[in-house]
Amino acid sequence: MELALWIFLLIVGLAVLVKGADWFVDGSAGIAKKCKIPPLIVGLTVVAFGTSAPELCVSVASAIGHSTDIAIGNVLGSNIVNILLILGLAALFHNLPVKRDSLILDIPVLLLASGLLIGLGIWGNALEWWDGLVFVVIIVAYSALLVWKAKRFLNRQKELEKSVPQGALQEVATEESQPEQPKGKFHAWYARMTEKGWFLALLTVVGLGMVVGGGTLLVESAKKIAAFFEIPERIVALTIVAIGTSLPELVTSVVAARKGETDIAVGNVIGSNIFNILLVAGVSSLIYPLPFSMDGNLVDALVALAAVLLLYFLAVIGKKKEIGKIGGGVMLACFIGYYVYLFVSIA
Repeated sequence: MELALWIFLLIVGLAVLVKGADWFVDGSAGIAKKCKIPPLIVGLTVVAFGTSAPELCVSVASAIGHSTDIAIGNVLGSNIVNILLILGLAALFHNLPVKRDSLILDIPVLLLASGLLIGLGIWGNALEWWDGLVFVVIIVAYSALLVWKAKRFLNRQKELEKSVPQGALQEVATEESQPEQPKGKFHAWYARMTEKGWFLALLTVVGLGMVVGGGTLLVESAKKIAAFFEIPERIVALTIVAIGTSLPELVTSVVAARKGETDIAVGNVIGSNIFNILLVAGVSSLIYPLPFSMDGNLVDALVALAAVLLLYFLAVIGKKKEIGKIGGGVMLACFIGYYVYLFVSIA
């Protein structure tokens, strides 16, 4: 009976966490737009932070409660799930193009972050506060670079618009100014309310509260379930917690791939993984040292690094710089093999 209760609470915590992150992004992004911040920059900052909010809250709550295996396992597990499972499944439905910026900037930054995590973890057998400070400084610099690039792009767009005939611009604006109408009474009401500043502020505060509460409940439930089955917290973090916190990306990417909307799928996953290491692991280790075991965490970190290298390899070997069905199958096979290893290791 007690086990059933903790499983139920884990599901509730996950649902509250995911929905809270969704509302937090809607509210904060809406406020940013009302402050005349360009949508492109909003996407690179507010939305990017929001997609990592579940992992951030779970790992921070774990660090506060000294459940360090969950804190670092959630980061590494989410990164493995994001690439091998999410992109693997999405590639089975539609080829996933990898943009030039991702190959030149984002993937190298992710490789750097993954290598730093391994190097700093091995160096002191833990991620200490000064390691976390290094991570946070890098993510701030990386985010600033993205915003700078976005501003340059927007300036070029404005210059281009000046050189285009006004009639052509009006035709494009007319075509783009017809957003898809929300389906259902609730969605229509929600769309109207998100135009009001006070409602956006309420969404942001409530969403943040739900992320914190749901994340805390998820961590405590995962700990109780692990203790009941005598499963190491690291395994629970790498499987149940990692897949749970990555569910929004999983559903979004697979649905987008089925519809053929794949332009940002790879970029979003890479960005989420960068934030997971530099922001989530960084902030968590600032709160409490995260031990880095050679027989467990090192293997997981190497698998996460290998997943990034596999993604890069699959992208560059093709002429079109995209991941096809064969690449997706290879990713899924690697994911299944890794999970088999995890459960064999505790048998």
